[in-house]
Amino acid sequence: MRALLASVVLVLVLVPATGAGGAAPSIAPRIVAKPIPFGAARRAEMAAYAKRHYGLATWRLVHPRVLVEHFTATPSFSSVWNTFAGDHADPELHELPGDCAHFVIDTDGTIYQLVPLSVMCRHTVGLNYTAIGVEMVGTSDAQILHNPRQLAASLHLAAWLMKRYGIQLGDVIGHNESVTSPYHRERYAAWRCQTHGDWSRADMDVFRGKLSALAVSEGVALGRRVHRVSPSC
Repeated sequence: MRALLASVVLVLVLVPATGAGGAAPSIAPRIVAKPIPFGAARRAEMAAYAKRHYGLATWRLVHPRVLVEHFTATPSFSSVWNTFAGDHADPELHELPGDCAHFVIDTDGTIYQLVPLSVMCRHTVGLNYTAIGVEMVGTSDAQILHNPRQLAASLHLAAWLMKRYGIQLGDVIGHNESVTSPYHRERYAAWRCQTHGDWSRADMDVFRGKLSALAVSEGVALGRRVHRVSPSC
């Protein structure tokens, strides 16, 4: 079954859906569907994880409020897909489900969707319950910021998601900024300050500056700018 899923690639132009406040979203970017296995067993794992970490017994992602940008630290899309499809337990708590992201953007600018936007993905401690995860193939923020096609695809995807879900500019964050998000919540004390180095605030300020200009040109409301809270470690 996994081999069959891995071999199926469908090119989709997502149907515009009504966003927050009834506003129609901007034109969807070209997205290639490349789903990872996320059947009943993995959804049950996600619901159990959400119960333990957020007090929410559901695998559903309802009205996401945050968009988290990551880079893969790997050289290819295929290696990322295989890792996320594998559904491996984490090395610390040995919990399932394994890591995943809703989207992966390849170095040539191709946007792949791995998981439906109605489903929680485990990509950012403390925010999975309300966040869409985007991974960019690469090994540093700078590499992506200096790749025009990949950066343009990332910005257009972010602007479209902002308008579709009413996500505010200040809630488009890097993984490194996760613990200072006002939406961050984590019931497992040892993870309350856990974050990663990808997409520092300085580099995200550059990204958000470019995103702001694009959003304005596409009629996307920016909402609040960056708002940070002190981590409750």
